[in-house]
Amino acid sequence: MKNVITILFRNFETLDVFGPVEILGRLKDYFSLQFVSQTGGIITSTQNVPVVTETLEGLSGSGHILLIPGGLGVVNLLRDEQWMSDLKSLAMRAEYILTVCTGSILFSKTGLLKGKKATANKRLFSWAIQESPDVEWIKKARWVRDGNIYTSSGVSAGMDMTFGFIADLLGHDVAKQQSIEIEYDWKEDAGWDPFSELY
Repeated sequence: MKNVITILFRNFETLDVFGPVEILGRLKDYFSLQFVSQTGGIITSTQNVPVVTETLEGLSGSGHILLIPGGLGVVNLLRDEQWMSDLKSLAMRAEYILTVCTGSILFSKTGLLKGKKATANKRLFSWAIQESPDVEWIKKARWVRDGNIYTSSGVSAGMDMTFGFIADLLGHDVAKQQSIEIEYDWKEDAGWDPFSELY
């Protein structure tokens, strides 16, 4: 059983979180879910969805899966040194790190993406390069894996990445069956990315 820790902040993008959470949460024999934030309490998404979170302060241990969403709230956190320090600490103790959309830009500010391959929301791709030029940003990619780090493109791409992660961890058949059960057209090719050509 692996613990999936989702770190939330004010104005996170709802589907960035609940797309992957829907998929991982169905596999109850393999994953348990935990939602945390710097302060604990109720954290609200850009779409005004409230989530009850635990405080980061109470977390200990290692070997978890860390899920980092994007959203409008990312802008305010990039220069928040304490928040970035807390994120880095959580990431360094993780077995796997999954980021969705601009969550990769947020994660890149920890320095742990330096020299690694990653992707981000294509509409905001130039922002990713501007914030962290030391990352090998891959423009045409639905998601990118570099070692234990998975980064995905915009919003719904987090679901394709999550199925890809499950396929790597538990096998393709498990991932495919879950995609069928939720009636989702899983883009199995991580390089499938028509959106990169639009921006």
